Amino acid sequence: MILPDMEKLFQDKIDAEIKIEPKDWMPEGYRKNNIRQISQHAHSEIVGMLPEGNWIGRAPSLKRKAILLAKVQDEAGHGLYLYSACETLGISREETINDLHSGKAKYSSIFNYPTLSWADIGAIGWLVDGAAIMNQVMLTRTSYGPYARAMVRICKEESFHQRQGFESLLVLSKGTEEQKAMCQDAINRWWWPALMMFGPRDSESSNSDQSMKWKIKRKSNDELRQQFVDMIAEQIKVLGMRLPDDNLKWNEERKHYDFGEIDWKEFWEVVKGNGPCNKQRLEARRKAWEDGAWVREAAKPPTPKGE
Repeated sequence: MILPDMEKLFQDKIDAEIKIEPKDWMPEGYRKNNIRQISQHAHSEIVGMLPEGNWIGRAPSLKRKAILLAKVQDEAGHGLYLYSACETLGISREETINDLHSGKAKYSSIFNYPTLSWADIGAIGWLVDGAAIMNQVMLTRTSYGPYARAMVRICKEESFHQRQGFESLLVLSKGTEEQKAMCQDAINRWWWPALMMFGPRDSESSNSDQSMKWKIKRKSNDELRQQFVDMIAEQIKVLGMRLPDDNLKWNEERKHYDFGEIDWKEFWEVVKGNGPCNKQRLEARRKAWEDGAWVREAAKPPTPKGE
């Protein structure tokens, strides 16, 4: 069978909503696109542990510490599920991690911002995990089977993370004037980076069209961003806080919220590695990898005698 026929059969399978499995024939572009997206997702889960881990020892109560510990452990598990899914595409976990450490592979730009107060932990749960869920619910229907199945459990756990974050901010919003101010400050600092999480505008996204055709993605960056704004603009009313956007208002004709322009210059600077904590995050991950070398060595199976 000639290659064009294989590509047509592959696309027919995608169009029929039949999952692609590791042993199935797939175009090299499809394989590489999935490796890029799944590994980036895995890296984001692992690097995402760092800004929150910074507050485990400073949580204001035993209850909050236990909740945060559980959340960070969940994120480690998510990274492992996703690295495993990536390995089914013929790339080793070590190779994907080396790509992260070298700067070749990316992770979500959001994790290059610092956590300056306890309220930031709530803002991350509500806004950052909330933005992640918008994208990840769509990924439970992605065309690559191992990725879609990993996302089912991840989404269930992420929904708890978002509720935890919102509840934490809700407590602060009903507290002292100082706590209310801390809550508002965290929302102010995390709002725009959260909107950047959905990636560049559709007009500037080089992988978007092909990913949509292959059903790796189900909705575009701008569609998901609008959906997120519509959700948060309503939820923040419960907190009695405000979003830092003077252009945010309901558009009756569109049946969506209008919102201001994202600072795309900042977005691309962070993506290029020039964000507030880029170097710090990568240095922490490299150090963890090096410090854990003896564990990986000890875990290797013994070499059979005679080899």
